[in-house]
Amino acid sequence: MDGIIIVNKSKNCTSHDIVQKAKKILNEKVGHTGTLDPMATGVLPLLIGKGTLCSKYLINHDKVYDVQLTLGKKTETADSEGNIIDEKNIPENIWQKEVIEATLQTFIGKQEQMPPMYSAIKVKGKKLYEYARQGKQVQVEPRHIEICEIQLLKIEKNSNQIEFRVHCSKGTYIRSLCEDIAEKLGTVGYMSSLHRIKVGDFSIKQAITIEDLQQGEFSYISIEELFKAKPSISLTEKKLSLFLNGVKLTTNEKDGIYRIYSNDKFIGIGIIEKELLKRDIII
Repeated sequence: MDGIIIVNKSKNCTSHDIVQKAKKILNEKVGHTGTLDPMATGVLPLLIGKGTLCSKYLINHDKVYDVQLTLGKKTETADSEGNIIDEKNIPENIWQKEVIEATLQTFIGKQEQMPPMYSAIKVKGKKLYEYARQGKQVQVEPRHIEICEIQLLKIEKNSNQIEFRVHCSKGTYIRSLCEDIAEKLGTVGYMSSLHRIKVGDFSIKQAITIEDLQQGEFSYISIEELFKAKPSISLTEKKLSLFLNGVKLTTNEKDGIYRIYSNDKFIGIGIIEKELLKRDIII
């Protein structure tokens, strides 16, 4: 099996846990395109077999999350897993729908974001959370991100929570976004739940549970289907032999990614650069 399976990750397990379970079930090489925090749920694309070779085409995808933000308390990890380190009153006027919506809209666009200390970003060979656990302060560079869209979903004044949906670029830390939103509302806050509903074109509607995988109740996205929007090139048997042996073939086609066929059979993916076609992924 070579392709992609979309898993709906459950809470309190790591992305690595899901990969290991899938390896055992499928007896195939398995990878993923980006981790979800243990407390987070939702879309986790698994790359199966030669599908792992597609990783470079998938890691820069935008993401869409449903987020719950709890106001009035700040935790050391910026989520519900950490100890409360600060509490602050919540201004009464912020519970107006118009106020919250206007505040959320100020975050749309390209910007710099400071990542949370409890993250896997490396500084001088060590992950930030390792420094944080040791109580050490290190200088962290801001990251360039983009918030494409943000929408208020629900206001729960009784529990001091708001829920919103955010469409953002790769590299966006939702925990940091939650803290920044709370600060702009005049208080503190932390991310109390996170559900990823989309990664690129992969949707939660396509997702299966790890239990479905164990029972064999799933379908997968083939490499051919993954690149269905790309143009195709058909090779003769002679050119196919050269192509498979790593020989670059001259062509008049434009630079880009192409699906490669021979005798109507899908062979894999090739790349054209400066009128030369070279192999990339062969199934």
